[in-house]
Amino acid sequence: MVDAKINIRSLSQAALTEMLLEMGEKKFRAKQIYEWLWQKGAHSFDEMTNLSKALRAQLHQNFEILPIQEDKVQRSTDGTIKSRYRLHDGHLIESVLIPVPSDNRYTVCVSSQVGCSLTCTFCATGRMKRVRNLDAAEIYDQVFLVNQQALETYNHPLTNIVYMGMGEPLLAYKNVLQSIKYITSPQGLGMSPRRITVSTAGIAKMIKKLADDEVRFNLALSLHAADDEKRNEIMPINEQNNLAVLMEALIYFHENTKNKISYEYIAFQDFNDSIEDAANLAKLCRLFPVTVNIIEYNPIDGAPFKKSSAHKIDDFAAYLRNKGIMVTVRRSRGRDIDAACGQLANK
Repeated sequence: MVDAKINIRSLSQAALTEMLLEMGEKKFRAKQIYEWLWQKGAHSFDEMTNLSKALRAQLHQNFEILPIQEDKVQRSTDGTIKSRYRLHDGHLIESVLIPVPSDNRYTVCVSSQVGCSLTCTFCATGRMKRVRNLDAAEIYDQVFLVNQQALETYNHPLTNIVYMGMGEPLLAYKNVLQSIKYITSPQGLGMSPRRITVSTAGIAKMIKKLADDEVRFNLALSLHAADDEKRNEIMPINEQNNLAVLMEALIYFHENTKNKISYEYIAFQDFNDSIEDAANLAKLCRLFPVTVNIIEYNPIDGAPFKKSSAHKIDDFAAYLRNKGIMVTVRRSRGRDIDAACGQLANK
């Protein structure tokens, strides 16, 4: 058919059907293969046991699957598991399984890019250059493999997916949305989009695009400072996407989708953890319904920040709660294996 093998997971079901018809196969074979790829997560044609050996040989001759491969697994004392995966071109990415059995929550944090281009000063991934976007299948594979890991380790499937690993999801927009389609589709893993949260450092025009595309998943803004001066200092992206512009985009997103929005807010000692900072944050919480997740800072080599004290975080959270704002304080998970927020750097 062709000299170079085609990545079969880059094809739509319609395109796959057309190619199989050209090969003299029946139309329903495409549906069977699609189910193997996206429902059962097959990583080789040999696994497709309801296809004839002759067809499997033809598929092997003409197509390839290019799955991600487990490279290293680290287990934290708190039950968190970090997995490093090798991609077909040799690059490495990381995913994290975060189990909270007391809440019946088993969350996977997935990566969307090899490295990151945003250079946030507190984040280890931001020190790696962005090499490329992950394709939809590589993101899907993380969810599929970590779900297997959750079942094997905790006898429980994943309950939640967060796009908060390596990379900026909205700079890998098309592939991220395609991966969510595979994860949520009845022809795929059939997970609810309400259990998926996509996190962004704040790219206003792409937040508006999410609204125009009528997405059904939740959105998290990595805020980390509630005034432009401080946010510029730690997140260079704020210079092109300041808070006024971001708030306008988030209002548009809320009005058009009614999906949940949250602010992720890492507390840095003596930088953004004062009551004045909390008052600035409270103003940004009046614009639309929003939940605030206050996150303990996880130190990385060479960064000038320290984590805020527990009592300061508690005072900060209490101030917001007294204003009627929904607040969660997230204690750090997986820090001992560099699996916590901002630490993913293929260590």
